Amino acid sequence: MAAAAVRYLRSAGAPATGAPPPRLRAVREDERPPVDQAVFRRVLGHFATGVTVVTAYDEEGGGPAGFACQSFASLSLDPPLVAFMVSRTSTTWPRIARAGAFCVNVLGADQADLCGAFAVSGATGADKFAGVPYDPAPATGSPRLAGVPAWTDCMIHAVHTGGDHLIVVGRVAALGARDDGEPLLFHRGRFGRFTT
Repeated sequence: MAAAAVRYLRSAGAPATGAPPPRLRAVREDERPPVDQAVFRRVLGHFATGVTVVTAYDEEGGGPAGFACQSFASLSLDPPLVAFMVSRTSTTWPRIARAGAFCVNVLGADQADLCGAFAVSGATGADKFAGVPYDPAPATGSPRLAGVPAWTDCMIHAVHTGGDHLIVVGRVAALGARDDGEPLLFHRGRFGRFTT
């Protein structure tokens, strides 16, 4: 795999072995154009995403934990890896980190209310899971929410920093999906559904 990457870089015009490295320098503060956070959110809101609920079972912390997450993506086939991003200020993330495992529950088009319940900042696991049926995911025991069209059961593989968020990489241990599941979508601050 590494050899293939080297061949690609050479074909793309990367410096040959032995060539001097490119000159790098830090960008000065006065060279950085200001990015208004409201504009940033508005522009990136044009990128439609699916919606998930990331869950874990935190035995030390008193049971199930979870939060709504739209920054979920597949990362690698070999090994099977997925990733999600979580705010550094999240009160749920430390519980998931302590569990060392998580389940990504992909929400269906009729589960916007479920997303809303898990999007409440500062709510406890008991509050978020009140009246929410789930069973333990097969590999990690993380809560697998009833009725979701797809789920991915993972062990935490790595955590990286990314500004005011953390990038969490999970190694997939088990996964499943229904053939009839229609996804819940989020676009420009609103929920929607896929139509053809």
